[in-house]
Amino acid sequence: MLSSVICAARTIRHTELTKKSPRGAGKHTGGNVRLIFAWGAVGAPALVFALLGSSFAQPMAPVGQAFVRPNVAAVRIDPSEAPTIDGDVSDAVWAKANVIDRFIQKSPNPGQPATERTVVRILYDANNLYFSFYNYDANPDRIIVRSMQRDGPLFTADSVAIYLDPGQTRRNAYNFEIGASGGRTDQLELNNTEELREWDTIWEARSRRVADGWTAEFAIPFRSLSYDTNQTTWGFDVSRRVRHKNERLYWSGFSPNLEFTDVSQSGDLTGISNVTQGLGLDVQVYGKLGGKHDWGVPGDGADLAFTVGGNAFYKVTPALTNTLTINTDFSDAPLDVRQVNTTRFSLFTPETRDFFLQDIAAFEFGGRNFGRNSQDRVSNNGRPFFSRNIGISGGQPVNIVVGDKLSGQLGGFDIGALSVLTADTPTSSRECVQPLNELTRCGELLSVLRVTHPVLSESKVGFIVTNGDPSGLTENTVAGIDLQYRNSDFFGRYILQGDAYYQRSFSNTFGEDDSAAVSLNFPNEPWFGDFVFKQIGTDFTPALGFVNRTSIRQYTGTVSHLARYRNTYLNQFEIGTNFEYVTDLDDRLESRVNDVYVRLVSAIGDEVTARIINTYENVPALFFLPRKVPVLPGRYEWNSVAVRVRTFDGRQLRLDSEVTCCGFFDGTSLRTRVILAYRPNAYFEFIPTYDGTFIRMPSGNVDIHLFSVDSVINFTPDMQIAMQLQYDNISANFGFSARYRWEYEPGNEIFIGVAQAAIIPGLVPRYTFIPRMTQVSLRLGHTFRF
Repeated sequence: MLSSVICAARTIRHTELTKKSPRGAGKHTGGNVRLIFAWGAVGAPALVFALLGSSFAQPMAPVGQAFVRPNVAAVRIDPSEAPTIDGDVSDAVWAKANVIDRFIQKSPNPGQPATERTVVRILYDANNLYFSFYNYDANPDRIIVRSMQRDGPLFTADSVAIYLDPGQTRRNAYNFEIGASGGRTDQLELNNTEELREWDTIWEARSRRVADGWTAEFAIPFRSLSYDTNQTTWGFDVSRRVRHKNERLYWSGFSPNLEFTDVSQSGDLTGISNVTQGLGLDVQVYGKLGGKHDWGVPGDGADLAFTVGGNAFYKVTPALTNTLTINTDFSDAPLDVRQVNTTRFSLFTPETRDFFLQDIAAFEFGGRNFGRNSQDRVSNNGRPFFSRNIGISGGQPVNIVVGDKLSGQLGGFDIGALSVLTADTPTSSRECVQPLNELTRCGELLSVLRVTHPVLSESKVGFIVTNGDPSGLTENTVAGIDLQYRNSDFFGRYILQGDAYYQRSFSNTFGEDDSAAVSLNFPNEPWFGDFVFKQIGTDFTPALGFVNRTSIRQYTGTVSHLARYRNTYLNQFEIGTNFEYVTDLDDRLESRVNDVYVRLVSAIGDEVTARIINTYENVPALFFLPRKVPVLPGRYEWNSVAVRVRTFDGRQLRLDSEVTCCGFFDGTSLRTRVILAYRPNAYFEFIPTYDGTFIRMPSGNVDIHLFSVDSVINFTPDMQIAMQLQYDNISANFGFSARYRWEYEPGNEIFIGVAQAAIIPGLVPRYTFIPRMTQVSLRLGHTFRF
């Protein structure tokens, strides 16, 4: 069946593509583009559905009934009655609590009752929210226990989670989760599309195994959340993973087609009043002893320094927090994901530093025009604000001297404001240091302001302004407005989303130019649709944002059909097509990617995806692949096939592998990516990754090898060593990082970090290890709450 579709693709390739010159620069006709696009967007899904759809039993009926929002009241207790957070739910005070025990499956059988009983109780006092979970399991010996790492991969094991949306935004929420192992994570759900796992705050939770399942207790301080204390009703949900059955259970039982990051159909938590956030002041102080050795400096390249810094968080109002940072330390940030660029455009690397991730929802702009995937270079093109630009100049780290951030709600408006003063950065825009005839250096003041206001029942409007250039080379300002629309009662039972923005940049070097976008999203079952139109002007230059391709109009979209089956081997069957058109501002085609895919998922969670991809590129000027392999100007079109296999997350050994072959400009390319995750128990994790690309072109060949190993040793849920090792043969850069962290009390920790950078010119067995930089740091941190 799949071979028939591939043959159809090959037939189109041979009959529709025009002849290429000896150099591979072929001539492309618009009629061929339209024919191939029409085949991909309409004919191929119909063909695949006809071939596969009749092969299985009738699918489950789509879950489309009207949504009814549940609610529960939290019961107030005196602080002297507060339960001990140790995972033992036998404290007598829990008998006072209201109970949640009706859970619905989101997967694998949406809308069906949970097969295992879960009992949740909710209490609060003046200081904290308390939750207890009794997670019954008829087969307790099959409970999956994996990582106990702080902020580790709890999705691989049995766990429970709490979603809190104090402002009832129905778009953003705090997420607190604990596993049967005792491992904890906290994260932010942003704009119903993205999960920010790097966010951290102070809270407590413990779990323990019992004869008929496992239990857990939470204590979440009100002072750890930013919200208006007059808000007595919160958006709220609880969920549970029964991993050995691959069940994902929710109290609210929202639509299965919504992403797990979507909190628009969460329930309500009522009755929270007369609580305290203390003085609203948290002070984090750290002392750091850091040593480094630059092996490239002749003689003595060693340096030892002691620094003191910290952060102060003050609640100007209960819902508005001011954050001051001095001598910000980023030594605990993980290594960036290693990437090698085989395109004409720069790559996007997401933010990982805690200071910028805290309250990042306040700075979100443009909705789904940017929020589809943090690693997606297309959807992030044109971002007005990208915090990773702060503290980095010319690819090199720059110290942050002081920064101030204001985030929260005031007078019905959501506010995010940030100003940062960086240390000296190279600049040619003005002289800051004498004498002349030397490279002048000066710090940069970088600022952003984001304000939104709710409109209608689920939507918002807002504006953003940024000012400053991290490089110091220009004077730059960006201003933009946006609308984010949502209707979860479209035709009584469907969800419809729409986002639009307009931005304009002002630069003393590039002048003025603009960018605009509009998107529509229909996230429903069985049919799903998504469309984005974006235009970026020639001189649109957001110095504090991200842009990697200008002078374009971009059209991207997805149409898919999902059928669900109550079958062990086939639980989900999805067919669809993705398309992307990029033209210049005169509507001349520059790029096109069109694919057709089939995705099969078993009840336990094993997954296979096959894609047929047709690509067109009009290369206006010579550019180089790695190893200086040239791609000549011209028009290119090629076909490729991709197959991805992902096994169930809950297994001790998990495989995620993808192979893409074979077309690539006027040559061929074979890409293989293999990730093995070995998690034998809660104490150990080992994840090697290999990403290899083998390109064969008339102008030359290049083999790209990327290796990485991530490993974790967990001593307790609050003490672990995380290690990373990375290497790629193109830059020959080797990186190693080891980070020991012990949070001996909530908010108080000891951190030890070791990092090594080196050059390894060749692969084994012939290799030379050339050290470049060695760094060691010891940091003691303490949080004072007032």
